[in-house]
Amino acid sequence: MAPEDLVQAGRPNLFTPYKMGKFNLSHRVVLAPMTRSRAVNEIPFEAHALYYSQRATPGGLLISEGTSPSNTASGYPRVPGIYTEEQVEAWKKVVDAVHAKGSIFFCQLWHVGRASHHVYQPNGRSPISSTNKPLSDEVGAWLPDGSIDKFSKPRALQTYEIPQVVQHYRQAALNSIRAGFDGVEIHGAHGYLIDQFLKDGVNDRVDEYGGSLENRCRFLIQVLEAVVSAIGAERVSVRISPVHDINDATDSDPLGLGLAVIERLNKLQLKFGSKLAYLHVTRPRLTAEGAKQNVNEEEEAKLIKTLKNAYDGTLIASGGFTGETGQKSIANGEADLISYGRLFISNPDLVLRFKQNASLNKYDRQTFYTKDPVVGYTDYPFLNQATDGIEE
Repeated sequence: MAPEDLVQAGRPNLFTPYKMGKFNLSHRVVLAPMTRSRAVNEIPFEAHALYYSQRATPGGLLISEGTSPSNTASGYPRVPGIYTEEQVEAWKKVVDAVHAKGSIFFCQLWHVGRASHHVYQPNGRSPISSTNKPLSDEVGAWLPDGSIDKFSKPRALQTYEIPQVVQHYRQAALNSIRAGFDGVEIHGAHGYLIDQFLKDGVNDRVDEYGGSLENRCRFLIQVLEAVVSAIGAERVSVRISPVHDINDATDSDPLGLGLAVIERLNKLQLKFGSKLAYLHVTRPRLTAEGAKQNVNEEEEAKLIKTLKNAYDGTLIASGGFTGETGQKSIANGEADLISYGRLFISNPDLVLRFKQNASLNKYDRQTFYTKDPVVGYTDYPFLNQATDGIEE
């Protein structure tokens, strides 16, 4: 079905231009942040520039893979950082390649917290978190040699240490702007460090960062305030996943948590007199194993729309969208923009394919996280070389 048939006349769709604060987008198809494990010694290189520029379009929005704001932040192989001068200089070449295509590029700042292993930590120390509780044995850490081990037991941050972690985010945001990025996305989702403070199924603290919703939101808001003060609200965004249960990150009242975060985001925007670039929300349908079964799409849409209606700003929705469902979500007012992950991996020209209602390349999960700089990374064909079909 052609895009124009999916939405009612006069309703916005994936190809309706959108003004995201200071940025003018020509369409609403966003490249989602995705770990691809191609960095060398935590530094991006030429393959990254090609990968991102392949997926860049004039007036399109790209969000980088999760990027470490400090040397305690990583928990996966070959993840790039942005806390050293060498990393900043390397990212400049990637950003330049994206900007040459006319795209807007945000850097996602990602601290995994307890979802790490001591091999990734300075001097083999314990990963930091909101808690001393380790992840369950059902979840495994992927080590640099490709083997799987249990995640290491984390160490709960002392109250006095938290401002230093906040400062790491602030400096990483400044580094991102120096590298040429148009803004940053603070990763507060998917069971990683900030989410470990937000979710009451993880956070067992008894200080001012634990217990009440006010306390559990405190770390995220402090990070945002520090980053906004450094680079301006219009260059800052945040990703949350209140209903998403990956990495043992559960909450007793997910919708209440999401609304509590949004209430504080709205207050922060009033305080600074400017809106954030966007709020990025993951739908609950995805788990570590892939798509959940028997998802109630009506309830899911209602949840996302409830969050959108509460937030005073741009909302990006992600999580298993197709071209058709993305169109519907935009037309129904459930989101302003839709981010795509797996489909963008295997279809560098996804925007064009959606626009022309063309067939999509299948993606190969086996090559999502390999270290090969070409295979499964920059070698997926464009439309004039396309293969038929799409993996569900």
